[in-house]
Amino acid sequence: MTLLLAVTCAVAVGNIYFPQAIIPLVAAGLHASPDEASLAVTATQAGYTGGMFLLVPLGDRLPHRSFLVTLLALTGLGLLAAGCAPSLPFLLVASALIGITTVAAQVVGPLAAGLVAADRRGAVIGTLLSGSIGGMLLARAFSGWLGEGLGWRVPYLATAVLTLLLAGILALTVPVATPPSRQPYPALLAESLRLLRTEPDLRRSCFYQAMVFAGFSAVWTCLGLLLGGPVYGMGAQAVGLLALVGGATMLCTPLAGRLVDRHGPDPVNLVCILAVLVSAAVLAAGAWGGVPGLTALVVGTLLLDIAMQSGMVANQARVYALRPDARSRLNTAYMTCAYLGGSAGSWLGVRVYGQAGWRGVCALVALLAALAIARHLVALSMSSSPSRRGSANSPSSGGTSGITTSEITTSEITTSEITTSGITATPTPSQNRGA
Repeated sequence: MTLLLAVTCAVAVGNIYFPQAIIPLVAAGLHASPDEASLAVTATQAGYTGGMFLLVPLGDRLPHRSFLVTLLALTGLGLLAAGCAPSLPFLLVASALIGITTVAAQVVGPLAAGLVAADRRGAVIGTLLSGSIGGMLLARAFSGWLGEGLGWRVPYLATAVLTLLLAGILALTVPVATPPSRQPYPALLAESLRLLRTEPDLRRSCFYQAMVFAGFSAVWTCLGLLLGGPVYGMGAQAVGLLALVGGATMLCTPLAGRLVDRHGPDPVNLVCILAVLVSAAVLAAGAWGGVPGLTALVVGTLLLDIAMQSGMVANQARVYALRPDARSRLNTAYMTCAYLGGSAGSWLGVRVYGQAGWRGVCALVALLAALAIARHLVALSMSSSPSRRGSANSPSSGGTSGITTSEITTSEITTSEITTSGITATPTPSQNRGA
């Protein structure tokens, strides 16, 4: 089942990224400019953001098996429509539909996190993320290879068949699970927004990932333009092959998960954001061209991939620990913010590339990483301040030393709770629900 869930993540996430490798082919096939064709990537990511906000909260409300099968079936139909698109506007609409429905990985994550102990949650998240990374990397290489040899429509059609096949397998194998919530749909949507307002750790996790993912999307959206341009003069296959180099990330995310379990998410976050900043400097050398430039692109994209995905493990471990009864809603808020950042990064990256070239894109990545580092340092300074440490024992933080005599009333103490050895505590109904 773990393998099947990882494959589900791989297919769902791969549907978002494989168009990045065939942007020049789409532009030539539909008689559009590369900037116009890149809107297919932006439409997919924007649709994915909308799907996370509108559909992922239903993971707390609907049975997971039927929900996952329905999502994958709709995604397969969207891929078929995109592969048969007669014009760019039609492709953009189909791409948005693909993005909205290919959110299966965001349903699988909260499901799996609830099945393991807290001290193993980071490792499980890292394993599932390895599947997502494998799908992302193989999808780029797969689409670049197929598109170069058979045309840009074939990757869409082949992926449609794969997605529909997986939907059939899940319908037969995923066990039926009771959803944790009976709240109506409008309440589920409102809860995601409320959690953003009330959970500071959720907000900062969202900010970290939005900044890093914006830089990541800007790099990979513009990489096809750089490699296909006059500096390198390569085809779509080059982007796919370069993406395969990031396969090492699949080995790093489980390690990052174990580090999160051992040391907590904050140190892992700091190292990952610093690595993004270093990757921006390395990637800037890709503008040189030739062997030195290509080497810089290989090293820089690998470092960026590892940093982004390992930071995702840390952020999700922090987020899932906040409210065990609302993990899908927490994940909705988190991933919506992350992909808003990614969509903005794709759009902004293409514009920066047109005005300032590849080095301008790298400067954008560095700026975004610097903003994330500044926010993280503020969070670390606040958590280490004496007043913040002291609040851990305050009544509002749940510390036992914050209970005063005035908070214990005679109506709360029953005869059965008074024993010869002292007074025992009985959990309240709300505490039982939280447990």
